[in-house]
Amino acid sequence: MKKEIKKIIEIPDNVKITIDNDKITSKGPLGTVTKKFKLGKIILKIEGNKMIVWYSKATKREKKMINTIASYIQSMIVGVTKGFEYKLQICAVHFPITTKVDNQNNEFVIKNFLGESKDRIAKIFPEVNINVNGDIITVKGADKELVGQQAANLETATKVAKLDRRIFQDGIWIISKEKGRKQK
Repeated sequence: MKKEIKKIIEIPDNVKITIDNDKITSKGPLGTVTKKFKLGKIILKIEGNKMIVWYSKATKREKKMINTIASYIQSMIVGVTKGFEYKLQICAVHFPITTKVDNQNNEFVIKNFLGESKDRIAKIFPEVNINVNGDIITVKGADKELVGQQAANLETATKVAKLDRRIFQDGIWIISKEKGRKQK
């Protein structure tokens, strides 16, 4: 059964959202997030401090798309106002691991992992900030997808093949994810 489905998203005063065909840009105090969508027949409008995502004759498929787009836009608003933060922990049972953020080459360097002489390197996305404090790595940014992917890349850089993870627990592991962290 086709019916009109409408999602209304509140836009805070310190956030500016622009729509350019199928590309949505959200600007706020913590940065800018841009996302491109395949809208099809779905209509996006901004009226005052509200964004409306709707379609007049929506089926189940359009309803799913409307809810997904609305969720992405809400995450974009949270990202540019509060930001996203992942915490990772360096676990070194057998050999001490040293890490370094190389801002010049946009790389995260992992040295002496399992006694290897060759460094393991993970690329850093330009929109993501990484801080190392002892054995805790903090990954922060406005774009939820980039922050999550950066944390996963750091974890994957220390992946060990063909060894039992219960015994060889060395590596970098995600320990917490914060949605919309509080500003200090």
